[in-house]
Amino acid sequence: MDLTVDELAARAGVTVRTVRFYAGRGLLPPPRLRGRTGLYGPDHLARLELVRELQSLGLTLAAIEKHLRKIPLDAPAEDLALQRALLSPWAPERPEDLDRHELDRRAGRHLDDDTLQRLEALGVVEHVAPDTVRVVMPALLGISAELAALPMPLDTLVASHEAVERHTTALAAELQQVFQDTVVRPYRESGRSPEERDRLMELAGKLKPLMIQSLVSSFQHAVDKAIRTSTDRA
Repeated sequence: MDLTVDELAARAGVTVRTVRFYAGRGLLPPPRLRGRTGLYGPDHLARLELVRELQSLGLTLAAIEKHLRKIPLDAPAEDLALQRALLSPWAPERPEDLDRHELDRRAGRHLDDDTLQRLEALGVVEHVAPDTVRVVMPALLGISAELAALPMPLDTLVASHEAVERHTTALAAELQQVFQDTVVRPYRESGRSPEERDRLMELAGKLKPLMIQSLVSSFQHAVDKAIRTSTDRA
């Protein structure tokens, strides 16, 4: 696949200026020259797609550059696709801007101003205009709306949310490190065989739902244990 810079930009969904900017920052390898025309291949496209995946995770340009420095410039498109596969199952949802009517429809209930203030305190929504609300975590909108409607002090909800956020962030970081140390690093050190790469791509696609189910079950067990311990002490 030989692409001009215009064709590469179109395939990647970015502007030519963006391609040239990334190339200038060392995020893309130099093109192959045919006369005075630079030609780009699957590895360039795969690297651009990886950059966009990293951006969707909220990484800064400096963090993206640091990550890509670990990947050789001559890495084949298949290795870059594996990098995306390892990232994309964990990529967060993108925020959505909704008007009040659509917000109520998505939440499955009418959200009055008081409930919206509680959701904003929980970090689920943000006001961006008088009649427009940005849903930061769309997947949590329904359950968060139910929580916000409970006759419970806002301080209790906020403290609970902060506790969950704090512990799940630490857990995610630890699990990611375990996966890197025991799965990704051995793959790199063993020579990156195509068979092992295919196995890792399949594993990455299955990992997220299984981990979420495991986390929910473990948390339920932990809550039951905490309740029993608290009751025994009472």
